[in-house]
Amino acid sequence: MLPNELLRGIQFSTENGKYLQQLEQTDFQGVLTAEWVQGIFESCAADEAWARSIEECLQARFQKQQENEESRQFSILFLGLSALYAFLQANVTGPPLSWNPAKVIIKGQPGPGFRRGIVASLSSDGVAAYHLTPHIELFKVAQVALNASHLPREQAVFAWARLSVNFWHQQLLNETSPILQSLTEQDLQYLDVAVLGKTATFSADTQVLYLLEKASIKIFHGQDKEARNDLQKAVKLREFEYTLTGRLGRRTKFQQFDISQLVVLAKSANKHGGDEQSQSQLKTVKPDTLELNDDTILESISFTKEEPNGAAEEAPTSLTMLDAANQPVLDTLDSIILLSVASSITNTSPQHGLTREETLPYATRVLDDGSTNWQLYTQALLVRSRIEGYKSRTVERGVLQLQALVDQVIAETSGSSYDISADATTFLPRPKPSESASPAERLLYIDQLGSPLRWTLEAELASRWASLGSLRTALEIFQRLEMWAEAALCLAATDKEDKARQMIRRQIYEPSGTSPVDDGIEQYLGKEFEVLPADAPRLFCILGDLEQEPKHYERAWEVSNQRFARAQRSLGKHYVAVNERQKADKAYVKSLVINPQNAGTWFSLGCVRLETQDWTGAVEAFTRMVSLEQDDAEAWSNLAAALLRLPPEKDVLDADGEVLKKGDPQKHTKEAFVALKRATSLKRESYRIWQNLLNVAATLVPPPYLDLIAAQQRLIELRADTDGEDCIDVEVLEYVLSRIIADRSGNPSQIRTKYGMENMFTLLVWKQVMPLITHSRRLWQFIARLAIFEGRSATALDAYEKAWRTTLNTPGWDDGAGSSSSATTSQAITPEKAWTEVVSSTLELIDAYESLGEKEISEGLGAGSGELVCKNWKYKARMAIRSVIGRRNKAGFDDVDELKSRAEDFKR
Repeated sequence: MLPNELLRGIQFSTENGKYLQQLEQTDFQGVLTAEWVQGIFESCAADEAWARSIEECLQARFQKQQENEESRQFSILFLGLSALYAFLQANVTGPPLSWNPAKVIIKGQPGPGFRRGIVASLSSDGVAAYHLTPHIELFKVAQVALNASHLPREQAVFAWARLSVNFWHQQLLNETSPILQSLTEQDLQYLDVAVLGKTATFSADTQVLYLLEKASIKIFHGQDKEARNDLQKAVKLREFEYTLTGRLGRRTKFQQFDISQLVVLAKSANKHGGDEQSQSQLKTVKPDTLELNDDTILESISFTKEEPNGAAEEAPTSLTMLDAANQPVLDTLDSIILLSVASSITNTSPQHGLTREETLPYATRVLDDGSTNWQLYTQALLVRSRIEGYKSRTVERGVLQLQALVDQVIAETSGSSYDISADATTFLPRPKPSESASPAERLLYIDQLGSPLRWTLEAELASRWASLGSLRTALEIFQRLEMWAEAALCLAATDKEDKARQMIRRQIYEPSGTSPVDDGIEQYLGKEFEVLPADAPRLFCILGDLEQEPKHYERAWEVSNQRFARAQRSLGKHYVAVNERQKADKAYVKSLVINPQNAGTWFSLGCVRLETQDWTGAVEAFTRMVSLEQDDAEAWSNLAAALLRLPPEKDVLDADGEVLKKGDPQKHTKEAFVALKRATSLKRESYRIWQNLLNVAATLVPPPYLDLIAAQQRLIELRADTDGEDCIDVEVLEYVLSRIIADRSGNPSQIRTKYGMENMFTLLVWKQVMPLITHSRRLWQFIARLAIFEGRSATALDAYEKAWRTTLNTPGWDDGAGSSSSATTSQAITPEKAWTEVVSSTLELIDAYESLGEKEISEGLGAGSGELVCKNWKYKARMAIRSVIGRRNKAGFDDVDELKSRAEDFKR
């Protein structure tokens, strides 16, 4: 509910003061039965135009002159809030309403199109509201009242109320509505300043309530990073301390020794006090939880009784000294923070094992705390059941707990004599009134918790049963809820696509008789119904998926008055599949005009434009993509690929041809390099991205040497086992070595720092590059060059010898056969070229013997002994030449004059 502080200092009329009191006491019926409210309802006929009539009658309310404008504004506000909270009590929190909203709001017998008209009015961007929403007339009143044009757009209490109703409106829909998302963003931008700005005068608790509600909205839209930023602000305002750490304990019944177990240590600030009620008292006013009852896993972690030793090194001392098994009671707002953190992390990566292990302790800390209100405890059970649904030992408790929650919500939001679910049964016994929380307690933090609507929770249960293979149970739930799209998808998952198609067609086409070849099953191949269901655009799209027919997507676009973005997304995907890239581009663009916040569509559009070589368009698409999803490595990599293909930036000239601004030819290359660095930080296991980073870095002038070295090192770590020396870019290594030599030559007194580029480079070469070299003469030459630079003559000579032997192993130089018989065609080497390589390598080795052989050893165990690197270097030189000449002559060739001439130099 809205914080009372929003209304602080306002002088209300007697009538509005009464409405405020009724609202605080959750007497929503009292506000809705006020004389002027009933006058509005009585003037609205209960037909298909009822929703529009409500808007017109509320507008007329502002024309009355017997009260001032502010008084009229607040009376409409209290009307809207009463209708909204009554709706939420009836559909989210319970307990059951003691009065019938339909009799209060609807005057006369509702016509056949009454509900259809309300559902249609709540549809947005072609996305339909759930057509069986109980008491939907309550929400329509709230939506119209709180969005009334006469209410101030920029006043905290009205903006906050509008934010709340519009976000709940979004949750009524089966897909995200761009219009509603935009409206909530506008109100968030205003409230950021009004509630959190430097001139704001609201208390810390009110600011925290806003931040928690904002985080809930961000989590719903998948903006988890932004949500966690808001949660951290709330933590700071609350001076709340918590940390995820490890403590020794046992998780199973058969463990013989303690091991580190993840646990959340948390402590509320003293000034907030926490809840002073005893835990035994609080346990009587919260929902029941199911026991795990596993033959191996303990109900809860059994932590060691030893004194804490400060395991969380970076945590405050006040946390490290806590007993993990007996932590202090938390304030309710702090518990909500922990649950929100868990929800944001789970939403980021629900399938990742480590992430689930990290999030479970947050929910466990809230459940074990005891200081929770009814709705908070219910939400904690839901979060835990979602996490446990992925582990074999806890999956049963997870799904049964979710089933119990669904039964509880159905029972707690129904039960009145007028409700169709009055006789709903529950998995656990219904709590007695004395054991159940009041509506005020349940609704207190409803906007901050992000609790799901009743049918949304049931659909989640059905999806959970489907994931466990209980498709029949899932199908029964979807059919009972009349969620035909989900039911059809469930059938399609069991290879019953024909039945799925029939189920969808039944909703939008007239019957056309029975099929004589299919056991007389009714067919639905007739014309469309004159009045299509509210979710017709979605149904047409699913039918298009099932029948692989693009005309259904086009029909979905038409039915939605060109507002259903998914229709164009599906068309774009179809055109990509049939290789019609230009049509796909246009379809994706139409989709993005409606919903520019869909990151996946920007990615698909970028990929299409890469294939059509629209480099500028691809850059635009991937730039928008990474602005929405900053942690997508593939998008960053593709952005770099598009940037590299843009033409160089040119000089900006004036009318006379003078240069106004000099262009940077490497601008796009630098931007691509930055994008690739971001990609490698997000996806460190992708060797392709690292290879691209290496290639791009090498083209920059001057190149980022440290990044070159780091990229080469990472490539070796990833590909050494599969590619061997082929994962080494020798040109890059030579380039970096040339820079090092040049720097040393230009500054002979330069001292190599321990963590400098030179040290990093030499460690890479000696520890990772050299062990991989097998048959590359160029790499051995590089090793020899580096060894000479470092004064390691013996190592250099050894490298030259290995380079020479590698060349001798080149097939074809001594038999005239060439290498085509032993190598791929692309790598074939002619006998003449192979012989030239052998001669060059041999002469290089002779020069190395001559220049290095008589130097003293300066490395290893022989350093300082005066021993020569190779005292018999002349003999070795002669033997190398003879070996080459002998093998060449044996093959019948006599072009060895150069080598014979060189051998004369070593005759005694």
